[in-house]
Amino acid sequence: MKKTIIFILILTLMVPSITLAEAQDVYDEKEANLLFFVQVLDYIEENYPFDIDQNRLMEGALKGVLQSIDPYSDYYTPEEATTIYKNLYGTFGGIGITIEEKEGYINIKNTLKDQPAEKAGIKENDIIVSIDDIDTKDIGLEKASTMIQGQKGTTVKLGIKRNTEVLTFNVERDTILVNPVKSEILENKIGYIKIEEFNSHTTTETKKVLNEFDNKGIKKVILDLRDNPGGQLGEAVTISNLFVPKGDVVHIKERNKPLLTHISTLEKSKYKLAVLINENSASASEIVAGAIKDRKAGTLIGTKTFGKGIVQTLMPVDDGSIIKMTTAEYLTPNKTSIHQKGIDPDIKVENTDKDLQLNKAIEILK
Repeated sequence: MKKTIIFILILTLMVPSITLAEAQDVYDEKEANLLFFVQVLDYIEENYPFDIDQNRLMEGALKGVLQSIDPYSDYYTPEEATTIYKNLYGTFGGIGITIEEKEGYINIKNTLKDQPAEKAGIKENDIIVSIDDIDTKDIGLEKASTMIQGQKGTTVKLGIKRNTEVLTFNVERDTILVNPVKSEILENKIGYIKIEEFNSHTTTETKKVLNEFDNKGIKKVILDLRDNPGGQLGEAVTISNLFVPKGDVVHIKERNKPLLTHISTLEKSKYKLAVLINENSASASEIVAGAIKDRKAGTLIGTKTFGKGIVQTLMPVDDGSIIKMTTAEYLTPNKTSIHQKGIDPDIKVENTDKDLQLNKAIEILK
């Protein structure tokens, strides 16, 4: 009884605009739904003919509730949470390879420079046929990745098929930093920066590239956000600060809260900028593209972006699991909602077998 009274009191304090009777109605509906849920669990326990794993039932229930909200909300078990954190922070214990499935086995797409796999002599297009003497046939990418990764200083044994020969490599794991930024200098002293995702290293690595460009007198830059699925909001804001002059970058619209605005403190942009976007540019990459477009800091080239204009918050649980839930919508500097709409380029260019979008960016920056 005490818990019920406290809950109603808190609800009334939090939502003073509704009457006590309305608060009771809301509570009664939730209580009825919770009772029904418990009854379903009891029915399963009493009638399911095999052993029941209570943890799996709860995990399934939580996933179902969150996934019913939208495609971006979810519940992650402690094991799944490990992968989420690795992607978010861009750092993990491993050997520095990118893998893909090939004819049931694990193919090495590439090795990261100066990382353990490359140093051990593992090469691109090597086939991993075993991990710690376990056959990788039809093992799947997720399980293979989990087996290869591990704590720094530990060793993983890989059976590698190279042409017709099978080799054995014992590779010591190290801390792998995933650098999401690629760069080069193109013709006519045009700097090219490709941002693959917005993890915790994105701004640091982009600043390094821009410092190199500055030292070489490069004032024209192509920022490639194509196929960038997004990442951390904070990184999108700090990247925008490198290109967008002083003023609004993005507005965050939360329920029952004042509009929160992130700004740029950059006095003046030093680059003539072209930004490449496509239908797979999403979320954080759309924040950057939207800020550049609305603030006229550069020219957007390509095709309409994906249209994911919402923000998810990660809420860690004490058992190591994570609740990820949509908690806000973001708006461009002009307070335009782009969710499920996307951002149109300033210059629309469809790619063919040639990179016409990149060619167009080079053309307008010459």
